[in-house]
Amino acid sequence: MKTVLITGCSSGFGLEIARYFLDRDWRVIATMRAPRKDLLPRSDRLSILALDVKDPQSIRAVIDAAGRIDVLVNNAGIGFLNALEGTPMDTVRDIFETNTLGTIAMAQAVLPQFRERREGVIINVTSTVTCRPLHLLSVYTASKSAVNAFSESLALELEQFNVRVRVVLPGRAPSTRFGENAQARMKDGFAEPYGALVEQIFANWQKETAVTHASDVAEAVWLAATDSSSPFNIPAGEDAVEWYNAAAK
Repeated sequence: MKTVLITGCSSGFGLEIARYFLDRDWRVIATMRAPRKDLLPRSDRLSILALDVKDPQSIRAVIDAAGRIDVLVNNAGIGFLNALEGTPMDTVRDIFETNTLGTIAMAQAVLPQFRERREGVIINVTSTVTCRPLHLLSVYTASKSAVNAFSESLALELEQFNVRVRVVLPGRAPSTRFGENAQARMKDGFAEPYGALVEQIFANWQKETAVTHASDVAEAVWLAATDSSSPFNIPAGEDAVEWYNAAAK
C-alpha cells in the first residue's frame, strides 16, 4: 500500500486530494494547521496530523510520525490579492514563508528517504496565475512562480535518484477558500488610489464562466503521482488549461 502526505487539507484542493487518494486505497496522511477529524471519512488508512509548514519542529514531527512516504503533495498555501502599495511587508513575508519556503522545507524533509529508496514523487501545487501577469496578484504570483522555478531545478537534481517532481497548476477556483484567506490578510482593504481598478477587475471576474473545481486538481495530482510519463507541468481546470496552452504558444 502506498502512502501520500498532503499539506493543507482543511479545505479546498487539499481536502479533495485526500478524499481522492483514500477512495483509491492509498494510505493518506492529511495535514493541516488545526486538525479536524470530521472532514474526512473514518479509515484505518487515514492519519490526520497537525502541521505548520513554517515551523521546522512541526515538519520534523510529521515526517517522523508518517514513516514511509511515497508521494508528497505540497498544497498548503496562502491566498492574497491587493495592489503592492496596499500590501504590508509583514504580509509579503508571511505569504512567502508559507507558499514558497514551506514548500521547499517539506521537499527537503522527505528527500533523504526518497533518495535512499531511489523512488518517490514530489508534487507542488502552484497556480496558472504564473502563466500571465494579472492585476492585484504581484506578491501571490511571485510566491508561486518561485516554486515553479525551484521545482524545475529540483527535478534535475533528483533524476539520478529516480525521484520525480511535478507541478500542478490550478486556475481560478471560486469554491475554495482563496478569497476568504485573502480577505483575512486585507485588514485595511485595498489601497484607495486603486479603487477603480479593483472594481473593474472584480467585474471582469464575474463574467468568466470557465473555472477550476477541486476535483480537477485531485485528478491532476493523481496523474502526477501514478503516471511516470505525465508531463512536468499539469494544468488543472478548464480555465487553467486555456491559460497554460495560451502561454505555451
